[in-house]
Amino acid sequence: MPSSRYALIVAGGSGVRMGAEIPKQFLCVNGLPILMHTLKAFQHLTPCPSIFLVLPEREHSRWDNLCKQHSFTIPHTLVVGGDTRYQSVKNGLNSIKGDGLVAIHDGVRPLVSLALLDKCFNEALRYGNAIPAVRPVETVRMGGESNSKQVSRENCWLVQTPQVFNLSVIKRCYTSPYNPNFTDDASVAEHGGESIRIIEGERENIKITTPADIAIAEAILLSRDV
Repeated sequence: MPSSRYALIVAGGSGVRMGAEIPKQFLCVNGLPILMHTLKAFQHLTPCPSIFLVLPEREHSRWDNLCKQHSFTIPHTLVVGGDTRYQSVKNGLNSIKGDGLVAIHDGVRPLVSLALLDKCFNEALRYGNAIPAVRPVETVRMGGESNSKQVSRENCWLVQTPQVFNLSVIKRCYTSPYNPNFTDDASVAEHGGESIRIIEGERENIKITTPADIAIAEAILLSRDV
């Protein structure tokens, strides 16, 4: 059974939808860049995973400067990202030696809880992978603006990260040529013949994308500090 743990944090986004001048992963929430909150979430796991951070090469110096500015010392290995998320994850996976379980996580999901991280690793150890997801609370319709139909939200999942896999298995799956249908790591694994294990995620585990998400994250982090 694999015992080593790895965390592969991918942060290649821009600030376009955020309307920011810098990539969103570097924006500050409660005095600390979003990306640092994300790395801190993994720090308290037992055993603590080896952390690999994938960033575009042009952002490595910015990250180094931010680490100095905030006296950020959580150990991690910096990896050069690719032109797509798929290539960035592949670069990160290829940087990890050995075997075990790897949690692939969005750099802009800083609110993931220790309980969910533990659950993802434990379920992946038992079933080979674990993908957190939540059911939509809104009514769901599919189709165009003038041609849509209601579908049961009981059959829908909103997928989150971290997505945890056996390292050797997900590495094999990432040898497949890129496909535009690869929207996350689970879709890559499924294409490689793996059955996906969904577990209940968390509403607070949001992906920070818009200015409204910043306000939500600040409120949640403040409530946790109280």
